[in-house]
Amino acid sequence: MASIVGRPKKDGSVTYQVKWREAGDWQIERFGDEPSAEQFKKLVEAHGNRWPHGWVRGEGFVEEPTAPGDMPFEVWAARYIDRLTGIEERTREDYRRDLRIHFSLLRHTTLQGRSVPATISNLTQDDVTDWVRAEEKGEPNPAAEGKWLRRPADPKSVANRHGLLYCIIQAAIDSTPQLRTTNCCKGTKLPRTDDHTTEEMTFLEREEYQRIAAEITDPGARALADWLVGTGMRWGEATALQVQDLTLNSDRPVANVQRAWKKAEKGSTGGAFYLGPPKTKKARRLIALSPVQVAMVREQVAGRAPTDFVFRAAMGGEWRHANYYNRKWKPAVAEAVKKGLPKRPRIHDLRHTHVAWLIGANVPLPAIQLRLGHESIQTTVDRYGHLVRGLDDDITAAVEAAMGAPAPRAGLRPVRAG
Repeated sequence: MASIVGRPKKDGSVTYQVKWREAGDWQIERFGDEPSAEQFKKLVEAHGNRWPHGWVRGEGFVEEPTAPGDMPFEVWAARYIDRLTGIEERTREDYRRDLRIHFSLLRHTTLQGRSVPATISNLTQDDVTDWVRAEEKGEPNPAAEGKWLRRPADPKSVANRHGLLYCIIQAAIDSTPQLRTTNCCKGTKLPRTDDHTTEEMTFLEREEYQRIAAEITDPGARALADWLVGTGMRWGEATALQVQDLTLNSDRPVANVQRAWKKAEKGSTGGAFYLGPPKTKKARRLIALSPVQVAMVREQVAGRAPTDFVFRAAMGGEWRHANYYNRKWKPAVAEAVKKGLPKRPRIHDLRHTHVAWLIGANVPLPAIQLRLGHESIQTTVDRYGHLVRGLDDDITAAVEAAMGAPAPRAGLRPVRAG
């Protein structure tokens, strides 16, 4: 058994020695306070009256004790990602990329302030907080002012990666044998997503869109732009639309969204893109079409087979985003800007613009959610709720009616007329 002996000093202070026998010899470690000595005494006894593993005399733990089965964090995370089910291979590849580029920044800081490689067991809440800050700050290039070795991550990306990290850590808690007892991601203060300004949505007025559309001289490319802004469909959905997905000879003509272009995993034999299901279950939807839209797509599909794409590039194949953006959209926007357009919208901003037009016409958010294919109404509210101003007059009128007449005083009854 170890013991603690107090040793008074000339200046009146006291040092505390922890003493025990190991292999017949006395071992001694000194501390400036009794609680630290008591804690070390318990460690010695827990190790069978031996020096604790990783403890250096006079310095403390140089190497922190490891849990049975512990392993480098990146090894555990790779195993977790490879075993995930119910996700597309492109999503799995995105997770692997986060592991290579972003989770590789994770480090563990010991109690002595040393930075050591992260393991699945040694990560702490402070380590996760340090990682979030590193993601936010990025890494400037010291050799080139204004350039980055690693650009700052936007708040949404940080939140998404933190969510994946949470699941990876939780898997270690739920594993057999258990590698952790607590989730170090709990309580992390994440950057506010509404502070994000570098990827702001751009909303176009009708006249502003027409100024851009007028610069798209290719009729097929112009038709696709009109369709995107008129339906709010995602690029991958609109360009995957086939003739058989249109119901035009009906009192309520619709487009049936049931597939979208997906980016394949690197190294796959199927090419860079393939046709797959839409983004979410609710992305499978019917989109009502206006008479103008019906007339436009009739021209696009005339004489086409059921499995032909509705919107086609000049050579008859499907549109690719990079091709359309660089050859059609970007030049049209640049020309419109030269002529006074004050905005530089992306292609995806046509979807945002569609929503703004619907909200401007007092279409309720639940109906917009269904048209966009959002999985949750919360997504619709978070992204577009600030645009809902059509009921402002009704709201202020209701407040005025409630607050305009003075409230009756306590104890007084209203006087009846007559």
